[in-house]
Amino acid sequence: MSVTDKLTSRIPGLAERGERKDVVSVVKLHGVITPQASPLTRGAINLSAVESALTRAFDHERLKAVALLINSPGGAPTQSGLVAERIRQLADKKGVPVLAFAEDVAASGGYWLACAADEIFAHRTSLVGSIGVISGGFGFTGLLERFGVERRLHTAGENKSRLDPFSPEKPEDVEWLKKLHSQLHELFVTWVKERRGERLKGGEELFTGDVWLGANAVELGLIDGVGNLREVLAERYPDAEIAIAEPKKPLLAKLGLGAPAAASAVLDAVSTKAAWARFGL
Repeated sequence: MSVTDKLTSRIPGLAERGERKDVVSVVKLHGVITPQASPLTRGAINLSAVESALTRAFDHERLKAVALLINSPGGAPTQSGLVAERIRQLADKKGVPVLAFAEDVAASGGYWLACAADEIFAHRTSLVGSIGVISGGFGFTGLLERFGVERRLHTAGENKSRLDPFSPEKPEDVEWLKKLHSQLHELFVTWVKERRGERLKGGEELFTGDVWLGANAVELGLIDGVGNLREVLAERYPDAEIAIAEPKKPLLAKLGLGAPAAASAVLDAVSTKAAWARFGL
């Protein structure tokens, strides 16, 4: 019992009026998972951006559970792993259940995050899964030739310039990338099997990078039920207070300063749009 609770309990009538409810914390994990967070926005998911929110969420004295509200098409595998592992560290330390709720998308890295929860729920129209690895880029060799630009690249180490977008693509570089993808894919699959265990109903088709709607995801054991945050929490914790754990707002955003450099902003916007567009959003 805290000092405040002790003092309150000694004052007749005040204990009843000041009775504090149990708490269910809600953490929003919305956006593309990327280490390159903008100093002006909070739309990106990475450990640095969500650490303060997670810490606050698990810090309540009367905490009954933590809910993750996930809407993410995925992104960087390392940041997906770091955030998921941090959630498990805090949950194990506090000894409380974690529930994940998918909104539009919990795919790829977004599903990696969802698997940090003890139970996963989704809307019947949510897209869930995409257990795979993807990377992409552009080749600019034709563009350089068109404008008469000469590429000058100097390296020490024969593999230092692998997949350089301004040089012709080499078959051996593509093969190296495929092996890297396979290793990352294996880590992803291992994590899903570890967290979902015997609840998984499907076979290897679960790990082809495909996605499923909420009801199909239940049948395959990727999630535990169809439902939204309000419905499930009202049923599980009818008397608990819902507390939204917000991350600290970036300093530049607090000051209301302008947007980042135009070129950088355009590239970030295109990259973000492409990540969502893979799921028709």
